[in-house]
Amino acid sequence: MIRRVLIANRGEIAVRIIRSCRDMNIEMVTVYSEADRDSLFASLSTESVCVGPAKASDSYMNQNNIIAAALKTGCDAIHPGYGFLSENPEFAGRVAEQGLIFIGPGADAIRELGNKSAAKQLARASGVPVIPGSDGIVGSVEEAREVANRIGYPVLIKAASGGGGRGMRRADSGSGLTAAFAEAKAEAIAAFGSGDLYVEKLILNPRHIEVQLIADRHGNIVCLGERECSVQRRSQKILEEAPSKAVNAALRAKLTGYAVKVAETARYVNAGTVEFVLAPDGEVYFIEMNTRLQVEHPVTETITGIDIVREQIRVASGMELSVTQADVSYSGHAIECRLCAEDPENNFMPSCGTIDFLHLPGGFGVRVDSAIFPGIVITPYYDSMLAKIIAHGKTRGEALYRMRRALEELIVRGVKTNLGQLYMILYNREFITGSYDTGILEKSGIREYGID
Repeated sequence: MIRRVLIANRGEIAVRIIRSCRDMNIEMVTVYSEADRDSLFASLSTESVCVGPAKASDSYMNQNNIIAAALKTGCDAIHPGYGFLSENPEFAGRVAEQGLIFIGPGADAIRELGNKSAAKQLARASGVPVIPGSDGIVGSVEEAREVANRIGYPVLIKAASGGGGRGMRRADSGSGLTAAFAEAKAEAIAAFGSGDLYVEKLILNPRHIEVQLIADRHGNIVCLGERECSVQRRSQKILEEAPSKAVNAALRAKLTGYAVKVAETARYVNAGTVEFVLAPDGEVYFIEMNTRLQVEHPVTETITGIDIVREQIRVASGMELSVTQADVSYSGHAIECRLCAEDPENNFMPSCGTIDFLHLPGGFGVRVDSAIFPGIVITPYYDSMLAKIIAHGKTRGEALYRMRRALEELIVRGVKTNLGQLYMILYNREFITGSYDTGILEKSGIREYGID
């Protein structure tokens, strides 16, 4: 069993991992940058080590310093959380080479599934439907145009190593394809260090559904149901819920069956999320597989009662999963809102400053995952998310009312936030009825709404 874990991350996810480690009587070491010296996560851990300056590339993505910190402090495992190095196959491989346990899938699986084009080919080989598009990387605008003419417009030009909506551009016709290709390539190189692109058909008015699974080294794969992630701004999720209003028992069985096929073909081990597009005609298509813990994992934990981080650590230790598929059941409904330090009046640009007053919500059925406190300085160096608010109820309606109450209690002063936008979503007719899709913010006008 793993006894001492280095947490190669920061903020709320570092605190989240610390809590599971404490429940399991596992010591934890956190790393921090100079900008995070006074952070909550550094103070909660057994030991903490500074790994570099504020810039993420010099600290939280500094592989040499992180591995050295793990070895120096006697850790036997590293948990990467999400973001930063969590889906970096080189890092996972280096961790293993040093005799440490990487709490996640192996380097080969990350490499195979991390490339979106290669992942689609794997899905096809598994018999899982994928969105029509190029068979692999397109090397030129001319090649992209040939694919687009074959599958029909509109299309998406997407970074093969991308994520979070970066390195992705829409082209509605041949005249717009050249600019879309150039912009996507430039952004992909800047964000991911690779300009590899592929082309796929743009499914209009889809829903974004994902399936959480976890697999051990003994051949066991357990699916923990689906999450609805269709409330997005600039292709980035800001609100998630589980289960999805759009998924019935038959569709859930189909989605989980597809997810298991992908995991089996990839010989996948540890936690992962298989993402799908649900088209208006009811067809589902594989998008990608995230080879890490997802930001939105708490909604799944809330309705299943299963600690996903705990299962990650057990699997990495070589143990079997503590549950079988027959043990998995769903209780009620959960909604998660991502509170971010953003300025709604300035196109939701990140907002920096010192939080001088804070009141986080609580009460029955409310969970808050956060690492903020009064006096903390929100810097421009990292992701703008401040907290995740999770509300649970026996029904979707009860969870919705509880989330409204939680957001009404929430007070953050010192930085601007997207609180107003989140609150307005909860009163949107399409969201209330569960009939929304990924265009909900644009169609409703909520996209530009905010309350200071």
